[in-house]
Amino acid sequence: MPAGVASVCLWCRGFRIFSLAPDWVCEILSPSTSAIDRARKLPKYAAAGVNHAWLVNPDALSLEVFRREGALWVLLATYLGDEKVRAEPFDAIELELSALWIPGAPAEQEK
Repeated sequence: MPAGVASVCLWCRGFRIFSLAPDWVCEILSPSTSAIDRARKLPKYAAAGVNHAWLVNPDALSLEVFRREGALWVLLATYLGDEKVRAEPFDAIELELSALWIPGAPAEQEK
């Protein structure tokens, strides 16, 4: 995948998906890409006008939720394990983090 492209990119308002920045991006972190996702991609997303970003770390069983304010990202919350959360921009619904994790994965076994 080319550098600077989201692993997962969903939820655009409007019908011309390719002419608008998405409102939300979600990066699935891995040990080999975590630094790039944080230091290079997040600033690119902010410059493009993306308003919300999630960083999902399957190794740590964590979800970090960010909102863009100007050119900067503000960390709104960090959720762990099997919490039930309401995370922007989908805070109208409750999400079960346990649905994101592979049962029996190493981090699951450490719980």
